[in-house]
Amino acid sequence: MTKINIPELSLIILVGASGSGKSTFAHQHFQPFEVISSDFCRGLVSNDENNQAISQDAFDVLYYIVQKRLKAGKLTVIDATNVQPEDRKKYIQLAREYHIFPIAIVLNLPEEICHQRNSQRPDRQFGIHVVRRHTQALRRSLRGLEKEGFRYVYVLNSLTEINQVEIHRQPLWNNFKHEHGPFDIIGDIHGCCDELETLLSQLGYEPTYPSHPGNIGVNLGIWDFPTYSHPQGRKAVFLGDLVDRGPRILDTVKLVRNMVVAGSGICVPGNHENKLLRKLRGKNVRVSHGLAQTLEEIDGIPEPERKTAIKALIEFLDSLVSHYVLDNGNLVVAHAGMKQEMQGRGSGAVREFALYGETTGEIDEFGFPLRFNWASEYRGEALVVYGHTPVPEAEWLNNTIDIDTGCVFGGKLTALRYPERELVAIAAKRVYCEPLKTFTGNWPSFQNRTAGTG
Repeated sequence: MTKINIPELSLIILVGASGSGKSTFAHQHFQPFEVISSDFCRGLVSNDENNQAISQDAFDVLYYIVQKRLKAGKLTVIDATNVQPEDRKKYIQLAREYHIFPIAIVLNLPEEICHQRNSQRPDRQFGIHVVRRHTQALRRSLRGLEKEGFRYVYVLNSLTEINQVEIHRQPLWNNFKHEHGPFDIIGDIHGCCDELETLLSQLGYEPTYPSHPGNIGVNLGIWDFPTYSHPQGRKAVFLGDLVDRGPRILDTVKLVRNMVVAGSGICVPGNHENKLLRKLRGKNVRVSHGLAQTLEEIDGIPEPERKTAIKALIEFLDSLVSHYVLDNGNLVVAHAGMKQEMQGRGSGAVREFALYGETTGEIDEFGFPLRFNWASEYRGEALVVYGHTPVPEAEWLNNTIDIDTGCVFGGKLTALRYPERELVAIAAKRVYCEPLKTFTGNWPSFQNRTAGTG
């Protein structure tokens, strides 16, 4: 069997010459409403599926329907020849606009088979030159399909491959709708592991000290740390920015990672994890906003273990998913927030928003990027819980809540209990880090100045 794995939310573009069997393939593997064909749209416009004279109007209708389906978050299949790059380009752009994966499934059959099939249909009595033009255009495109922007490209080169296809729909990595909690969602930690341990204890989590570090993961010194679980099955959800600035950065990562591995925790990345990951991979990044403290702790790992520990760190950080949709879609968690139209979708833009929010392109007087207050315009039904921007108290706005209460700056470490919507907070033991030399403890001023640093 030929197995094709497709994300549950994707735009599938069938590519093939007339007579390659695209419509038959589409109706064998997809639901009727999922398939939008150019022939059907010709029929809608002119009562004749083969009326080539109104093709432009038919494709206008097709594009409109596809656009509305993608906006609604519905898997959609485009059944048309799509053998020219300019035909595919507009659909790839549409998929990007709605943060949906574009996928190409190519039926690359010999010209003779396509022509033979067409000759047997009274409604397809056109010359062999049409099929030849289609197949030539298709084969010129084969090598460049991935470069066009398709997330996945599947090429079926024979009738046998086409007839033996199995299509598997895969949930997106951010689809945790089956996870119903209850949850304890914890804001930015920034290496304040003392406060994190105290908060977990107050929330009812209990530490487990394994007799051997291999019981909780890789047998490395870096993961030799207790894990926490809740006797009533609650799960901790960490909103990122585990690293930088605080006094126990690697301990924080160990604790969170071990809970994720044990199944008692869920974690999304923050912008500080993203920056650390780039640094560990050898990218040229500016060592600022507390990164130096993280690198210092990593340098403190004994030399024989450091290389392996860094590899393990990279693997953990790289495994973190931008955001999660939980509890049948009623709860969304992300480091910097998540607009309604991006929830449960996958693209570079979605990940960027989850890590950093949305900037205006302007810089304030302190040199930090100005950001749109996305929460002020949020009207979604899902509760969005996020951090990134420190606030003196957890801040509710339009079914969103910011729970980064600046523990590392002398504020608090805050958790939101869900579905109870109760807040539990632990005061910082001390001020570990001042974000700016001009910081005076004026929280509204502090919030504005640190909005871009997270």
